[in-house]
Amino acid sequence: MSSALRNIAIIAHVDHGKTTLVDQLFRQSGTFRENQRVEERAMDSGDLEKERGITILAKCTSVEWEQGGETTRINIVDTPGHADFGAEVERILSMVDGVILLVDSAEGAMPQTKFVTGKALALGLKPIVVVNKIDRPDGRPQEVLDEVFDLFVSLDANDEQLEFPVLYASGRDGYASEDESAREGTLAPLFAKIIEHVPAPGLDPDAKFSFLATLLDRDNFMGRVITGRVQSGTIRVNDPIHAIDMDGKVIETGRATKLMSFDGLERVPVEIARAGDIIALAGLEKATVANTICDPSVSEPIAAQPIDPPTLAMRFSVNDSPMAGREGSKVTSRVIRDRLLREAETNVAIRVTEAEDKDAFEVAGRGELQLGVLIETMRREGFELGISRPRVLFREEGGKRMEPYETVVIDVDDEHSGTVVEKMQRRKADLTEMRPSGLGKTRITFSAPSRGLIGYHGEFLSDTRGTGIMNRLFEKYDVYKGPIEGRINGVLISNGDGDANAYALNMLEERGELFIPASAKVYQGMIIGENAKPDDLEVNPMKAKQLSNVRSSGKDEAIRLTPPRRMTLEQSIAYIDDDEMVEVTPLSIRLRKAELDPNERKKLRRKKD
Repeated sequence: MSSALRNIAIIAHVDHGKTTLVDQLFRQSGTFRENQRVEERAMDSGDLEKERGITILAKCTSVEWEQGGETTRINIVDTPGHADFGAEVERILSMVDGVILLVDSAEGAMPQTKFVTGKALALGLKPIVVVNKIDRPDGRPQEVLDEVFDLFVSLDANDEQLEFPVLYASGRDGYASEDESAREGTLAPLFAKIIEHVPAPGLDPDAKFSFLATLLDRDNFMGRVITGRVQSGTIRVNDPIHAIDMDGKVIETGRATKLMSFDGLERVPVEIARAGDIIALAGLEKATVANTICDPSVSEPIAAQPIDPPTLAMRFSVNDSPMAGREGSKVTSRVIRDRLLREAETNVAIRVTEAEDKDAFEVAGRGELQLGVLIETMRREGFELGISRPRVLFREEGGKRMEPYETVVIDVDDEHSGTVVEKMQRRKADLTEMRPSGLGKTRITFSAPSRGLIGYHGEFLSDTRGTGIMNRLFEKYDVYKGPIEGRINGVLISNGDGDANAYALNMLEERGELFIPASAKVYQGMIIGENAKPDDLEVNPMKAKQLSNVRSSGKDEAIRLTPPRRMTLEQSIAYIDDDEMVEVTPLSIRLRKAELDPNERKKLRRKKD
């Protein structure tokens, strides 16, 4: 029996049924027994991925399907959906020869899938569109197909890509059909469409072995494990290999101590891998993403997307607030250091350096989302941290100060375009292109300093009433553009430790907007609200009403406080100023001044002036 191969990527918005559909592909291909419980691990398995509606980690999985006496192995790769992972998306899509776009029959194509779909179309991959949840009573499959077609046109798809095949499916009930009125059957039509429509890899198995490192993780037993697609030749266990960088320089030499293929959700050992196979390889300790791993006689690297340079840095420090150690179990600099170095080993876009005072670490990455995901993951693991305001990483070139710029592509309803252009220009962005993209929408492209985009995304969603889509990609380092206006308002700072009192908060409401409810625990130097004026103001949120033995003529009115402004981790990080920090614990997110003592703050301010 001959064996064929297909490599595909799957693109889907959260809750559009990707996990359920893949589970059914496993069952119907015989990867799992009918009664076996399949954990939702292959796609969007992490809590953060489910909550945020994005894929953070790329994952590989595999099924086999027999058709016409021939068994075809189908490797399925999931893709990160956010621009912070832009170069990773391009590397992952270079492993596959086709994509499945999965859309909900009621919700249609969603913004989160647009970025990856655009990358797939730009690489010339041909899509298969699967309209899922076809049995929904509020389904509108034909309108959804029109939306997908319009999306492809707006993403500059070519004529061949616009002739995409369509299937109507129910992942939950395990059927797919070319007939939108079908309500039963199997997923055989989907398997057939993949085999028919997605080309085989078409790579040379007789050439010398070469392999592009695409994903990296660490195993306690095998050490560094590199995943990618074999671009040419054949490799066997214990074959000699070496790793070369994008300039052809040898990084290290070793042996392929372990080869693993994907079988369902598991990695299984194999003795041999051929051109086109997606495999995981162990045996090298220095090789990283975008390196070429190949036969020692090969000196020409495979063209690869370079790893985007870090453009933002944050300071991760030991939590030194009066409430330190009450909510987390991991609070010392040693455990924080070990965790960050472990992250940097597998996440190639993150760089960790130790600060001079030894109780803090400088963590550089590609964007706020990426660093926000790391902080959120650490707090869920029991860490307590103090996080500084993000700062961009400058360079000196030819005596000039250079800063990172990003290409920002924004799709908005026509009515919001003026507001977006005004806000972006205030943040020193240059408008490079503005054109109608159909259906009452405008596409606006900017070249913007990364500095000006810190904290803008939340404001952008408010300005566009949640309908705008923003994609960001590192563009270049260019000349520093001068100061950009920051936060206009000052903050309200607690002048003591204790529990916030409703009476005091009621009096403070006229001073500005509060961030804390009554009875919240506060400490000296903690930020409890935003001042309506530009200056910082120290206040007493614990002050109680003075009671006397004389009854007043009118009964005290019940105090009704305005609900406080609750900020997410990303909003908090974007909000703080250079002299402030976010205190992150497993249960709380608090804003505070970096220097809690008011006298020390005055001294620092005088030095600055």
